[in-house]
Amino acid sequence: MSISFSSLNKCLPLVTGARFPVLLRGRHGIGKSQVIYQFAESVELPVVERRASQMTEGDLLGIPSQESYEVNGHQASKFRPFSWLVQACTEPVVLFFDEIDRAVLEVRQGIFELTDSRKLAGWTLHPDTIIFAAINGGSQESSSYQVGEMDPAELDRWSVFDVEPSHEDWKSWADGKICREIIEFLDREPKFLEFEDEHSPGTVYPSRRSWDRLNSTVGELIDQYMHSKDEMILESVYSISCSFIGLPASVSFADYLKNCERKVSVEDVFLKGKLGLVEDFTLSEHCDLIEKLESDGTSFFLNKEELPSDVMQNVCDYFVQVPSEAAAKLWAIIGSGELKNIVAFHKSVASDGTVIRDYIVDILSFFEDQKDD
Repeated sequence: MSISFSSLNKCLPLVTGARFPVLLRGRHGIGKSQVIYQFAESVELPVVERRASQMTEGDLLGIPSQESYEVNGHQASKFRPFSWLVQACTEPVVLFFDEIDRAVLEVRQGIFELTDSRKLAGWTLHPDTIIFAAINGGSQESSSYQVGEMDPAELDRWSVFDVEPSHEDWKSWADGKICREIIEFLDREPKFLEFEDEHSPGTVYPSRRSWDRLNSTVGELIDQYMHSKDEMILESVYSISCSFIGLPASVSFADYLKNCERKVSVEDVFLKGKLGLVEDFTLSEHCDLIEKLESDGTSFFLNKEELPSDVMQNVCDYFVQVPSEAAAKLWAIIGSGELKNIVAFHKSVASDGTVIRDYIVDILSFFEDQKDD
């Protein structure tokens, strides 16, 4: 039975609390390693990762030392372990073996000993060290990968979870990390999130990992294109997309970008400081954005005791950029929030050197003049 990441996260504290080793099994690129790192962060433990497929027997035993010791009147040599084993034995860590089903038999036998007795080469794991492993495939999919089958005795040492993350799992993870256009495209075309059918050799297919890499590569280009609609930029996005997610997904994604209009969000302006997106806004568009802030973004001002300094700077820079009528609406929202934020705002200076306190006086003078006229 497969389990989603949200359900898995509820199970892991119970299994690891009993110090049972955990094996995550699932398709490539779905985020198994990230789940392990996120768990380690939640329990405040460092991750010691070893790529089992690249290990040799010597990586488990260590290297011969010049030191020796006597056993029943005979001299015996010592092996000096590598740092990863020493760390896992002397302090609590998350010990993560990736791709153990691609490892040579001798390495798998060593990992077998660790999961069975928590000992290796005369060393014992720290009582609070937690063992994780990840492999590709699953109970129904191992034939798609060039891996060695794990025998029943091996599997019996692990708590095995066949992971199948849902689309909602991915959206929850992607929020704030992946650009909005990719998230919205995959909402409309979920079939392109990852390719679940039989893979043809040599063909590039989309996966959750490849979308993440594409975002890291062209996220800024997508921003530029949505602002400028420059066809040359779109062509670059398309060409790079083909190398990460394959042709069909890239064609559909480029077509989506070409036909969609960017909606500037409260987060874009006030959290991320992307003021370039509103350079060409009309007064009406600025007022609409500020109304969004008032209706669904009140947490920025009303529900925070103290705004982060970077957010406050974004607010100030936007405040001095917009028409006076829009600035007055924004000032009213700030004035209804926490006193600390009101005081901080009035003491701030915009990036162009404008003193906010003085600028407010100018706005008031503007409206006074309008009233007189």
